[in-house]
Amino acid sequence: MRIPYAPTEPADPTPENEAIYDRIRARRNPRPLIPLDLALLHNPAIADGYNALLGAIRTKASLSQALAELAICYIAVLNSATYEWTAHAPLALKAGATREALQAVKESRIQDKEALTDDERLVLQFTEQSTKHVKVDDALFERVKARFNDREVMELTITVAGYNMVSRFLVALDVTESNGKAIEMPA
Repeated sequence: MRIPYAPTEPADPTPENEAIYDRIRARRNPRPLIPLDLALLHNPAIADGYNALLGAIRTKASLSQALAELAICYIAVLNSATYEWTAHAPLALKAGATREALQAVKESRIQDKEALTDDERLVLQFTEQSTKHVKVDDALFERVKARFNDREVMELTITVAGYNMVSRFLVALDVTESNGKAIEMPA
């Protein structure tokens, strides 16, 4: 990492900081704090906000978790965020994405009709436009709106935006020293 990780216990153990560490630990339970947490905890208030937002994106959304994880994995590919891929590729498979779909994402074959469903291709096209160009063209957005309800459209949009933030943070600070390492399929 390009800066040292924050300590696993608050450097300034105020009740507020202790509560923040506890909330982050609760979200990670049964795992310990991860390197991403320790990078963020240089500022506990920011780490707390991050934890709340990303926790809600991951656990409170109605959008298919498999679709969300494929979008996150594609963001990792587009932004060369190996650590993000390593964390989320197994979650995509666990959520029900096929190995063939995940391999297509890894290889940026987002139009592959053999490996990807219509919904997967649509989500990945949206992910690519939002990630690479920020603006999603009207024709694609209308296709997304025709397929998903307003809540799911918002959730897809915040998932893509949020995990672009994550990947940029991970890569800029080289969290886990993963920059330059190959993106590999999970075992």
